[in-house]
Amino acid sequence: MSRILLVEDKDSLREVLKKTLKSEGHLVDDTPSGRAAISMLNQKGYDLVLTDLRLPEADGHQILKATMEVDASIPVIVMTAYGTIEDAVLAMKEGAFDYISKPVDTDHLLLLIDRGIRQRNLLTENIILKEEFSEKLGFPKIVGEHEKIKDIEAEIKKIAPTDATVLLLGESGTGKELFARAVHFLSKRKNEPFVPINCAAIPETLLENELFGHEKGAYTGAHTSRMGRFEMAHRGTIFLDEIGDLAHNVQVKLLRVIETKKFEKIGGTRTVEVDVRIIAATNRNLKKSVEEGKFREDLYYRISVVPVLIPPLRERKSDIHLLARHFIEKFSREFRKKNLKLTDGALKTLESYHWPGNIRELENCMERAVILVEGDLIKIEHLNLPGQTLAEWCISKGIGWRNEARLAFEGFIASLKEKDLQEARDAGAGVAEKFKIFLALNDAQGDMKEASKILGLSETELYTKIIELGIDPLKPSLP
Repeated sequence: MSRILLVEDKDSLREVLKKTLKSEGHLVDDTPSGRAAISMLNQKGYDLVLTDLRLPEADGHQILKATMEVDASIPVIVMTAYGTIEDAVLAMKEGAFDYISKPVDTDHLLLLIDRGIRQRNLLTENIILKEEFSEKLGFPKIVGEHEKIKDIEAEIKKIAPTDATVLLLGESGTGKELFARAVHFLSKRKNEPFVPINCAAIPETLLENELFGHEKGAYTGAHTSRMGRFEMAHRGTIFLDEIGDLAHNVQVKLLRVIETKKFEKIGGTRTVEVDVRIIAATNRNLKKSVEEGKFREDLYYRISVVPVLIPPLRERKSDIHLLARHFIEKFSREFRKKNLKLTDGALKTLESYHWPGNIRELENCMERAVILVEGDLIKIEHLNLPGQTLAEWCISKGIGWRNEARLAFEGFIASLKEKDLQEARDAGAGVAEKFKIFLALNDAQGDMKEASKILGLSETELYTKIIELGIDPLKPSLP
């Protein structure tokens, strides 16, 4: 659920847009006044601003400026009814995320809003740069000290001043667009447009139009000429996110643009020449796509002049404590809770989890924990992480459950079965409890869900006990 500020002075359109946004699950504050919108920006936190350019008291450009001053990571989408692309391009140069012409196509608008909010999430959820970069870019202070992040920081310093094409590789949620923006804003093109486009989010039939634009009369409904993203990015940077999803015909045209800096709009014969730096990103294995014939080999080599691999959170777990602390402080302020702390058990649980959703998942976990906690300590039960099999837990700890760990565990269980359970009880309640857990895990073949049923516990309770008792499948032992 995202909070959107809607600024439109035409009552009928404002009501239609408000209903449309609410039907998609968004929280919407609306106003017909530019001055009131600026006041609202300073009173509430918004995830996105949707504003008309022509408004009473203060126009869309002033609202855009005020938004950037409040929080530069808030995407602003501007609406214009005047058919002049110049106003929209000026707004893009001033920092707007995107624009849409009136009459508003609601499907297109919802697509832009979804992309803008996802960009906002990346800006707030991912690690990229230290304070020296955040000051230049206007981003919040970035959290993280892992060696891989430091290496990327050093690489960005070298890449940014050049015009080399950059290919950012990494899983979804690792912050590829944020790295792309860092390259742009540390380059000689920083005062020119940064134009992002998600190649996977736009239907194949519309993508070529989005990238290169069209001439008047190119197809039914093309009443005016339209500028594409490449033309908007002239002298600046275009960020082609999820480039691995490009259709073959668009790959051919993109290759020509990279090689010649020229293209023709759809339905046109006039050659458009642009000076654009290209940064691409993908979560796909492009080498494999080349081998399978899905991606052009010549294009692959053109875009991967400087490849940069963004590591997932599971490969930089030393940053988890810092990130968790950062998010706890953020949500403590938002939900007006006193300063909260993680218990040692909760921290160990965070560090042992594999985080398939990367930093976005960690932030969601911390938000949930801050909401659920009643005291001042966040415990394991407040995290509510998905249950893991013992095999998955072994993998997250770098231990191969199916190899030496399983053999060691099963051998230990065999030796335990020769003992009398009463002897374990006599040695202490803790030993007996650990003994029972060992037996249940062995009978369930490492499946936490099944083992929890055997023991009459919830998965969370069982996982908590494994952490507390220090059960190590590689070196199982009773105290």
